[in-house]
Amino acid sequence: MSKSIQTALTEQIASRNLRIAVLGLGYVGLPLAVAFAEAGFRVIGVDVDEKKVRLINRGISYVEDMSNDRLASQVTVGTLEATSKFDALDTCDAVSICVPTPLRKTGAPDVSYILDATDAVTKHLHPGMLIVLESTTYPGTTTEVILPRFQQERGDLKVGKDFFLCFSPERVDPGRQDWTTKNTPKVMGGVTASCLQVGQILYESAIDSVVPVSSTEVAELTKLVENTFRAVNIGLANEVLLICHKLGINAWEVIEAAATKPFGFMKFLPGPGLGGHCIPIDPQYLSWKLRTMGYTARFIELATEINTDMPKYWVHRVQDVLNEEGKALRGSNILIIGVAYKKNVGDLRESPALDILKLLKSKGAQINYHDPYVSTFTLDEMEMVSVSDLYDAIDLADCVLIATDHDGYKWSDIYARAELVVDTRATLHKEQKKITEYSQDHANL
Repeated sequence: MSKSIQTALTEQIASRNLRIAVLGLGYVGLPLAVAFAEAGFRVIGVDVDEKKVRLINRGISYVEDMSNDRLASQVTVGTLEATSKFDALDTCDAVSICVPTPLRKTGAPDVSYILDATDAVTKHLHPGMLIVLESTTYPGTTTEVILPRFQQERGDLKVGKDFFLCFSPERVDPGRQDWTTKNTPKVMGGVTASCLQVGQILYESAIDSVVPVSSTEVAELTKLVENTFRAVNIGLANEVLLICHKLGINAWEVIEAAATKPFGFMKFLPGPGLGGHCIPIDPQYLSWKLRTMGYTARFIELATEINTDMPKYWVHRVQDVLNEEGKALRGSNILIIGVAYKKNVGDLRESPALDILKLLKSKGAQINYHDPYVSTFTLDEMEMVSVSDLYDAIDLADCVLIATDHDGYKWSDIYARAELVVDTRATLHKEQKKITEYSQDHANL
């Protein structure tokens, strides 16, 4: 009796006699491709961006969390290569789809990249192939969008028997060194039980821990709930800031005090708004899906409203402190410190600092910025270049707005030098708290 396709595929995985394709070589796909290559598989990365393909094949990384040495070590020995040709899928028995899933202007999910990737896979779908979607999306995408396209074009192949389909959401947090692609637990859901089994076996070959769930819908919703949890709690922290502003109380001091409770409280801090690809966007997938079912996700909608309005709040704060000094915002020189969406990275995706810059510009302010991780970017077709000398720029500024709290800055020096400071991150409060904790620790030695 001949082996089943599933048995043959799992044996290939166990022996590493399997070629894996990773579609989309961004901040999710490239580290995943390297992780599979380091686990002993031959990996082909596929991306329509020829520049990325050339860089990878030269062992040069454009992803902050992937060093040139790690990438080059796999390229050099031939376990990893990149191409823009989808014909490479003919020689692969596993495909991980890691393409972008942005929002449309209407707020609806844009799954066009997923559809393009699915159509490309469909042309090369063959018996014994495992397909795993990692792109963040709304519940039902795997079974309601991807599977029907496979069935329509390749009705001769049965899911769970001839080919295997799973969803496993990416959990990348750019800039982190403690939690990586390899050691972050990986949630996995399959269209069928055999799909899940095959997907789990493959990913456990490269990832330390795989968490199986009962369906692709559960896996899809898990990712959205994770980031909705963060978005809602950040929204609460931002509203605490607004409340404390009305009451004349330091919001960060309140939150730090509340965080001393050893149970029942998880600390989230206010700031300039939400940034990055996941937290500002993922809750909108869930909200959109529920609206199609006649349900309003009230917590999500309220948190989105609060978080989205935070750049306006901070621009008003700049306007207020200038007014107190008898100055108008129009014509004033405003220096923004940090434009990345989070500290210690150069990622501008959905950065609230960009919204702050646009608002300041629209009100007639003269804007400049400094960010050691972002040397230049385009803002409304205007090229922005980081000032070369931070302290010279501070001397020329009517007001300094701190948007991103990169670790390399000396906040007490900035405060001492600046004429006016609007601080979205409470950097001086945090710096003084660290100094106090350090002094207390050493006093006990």
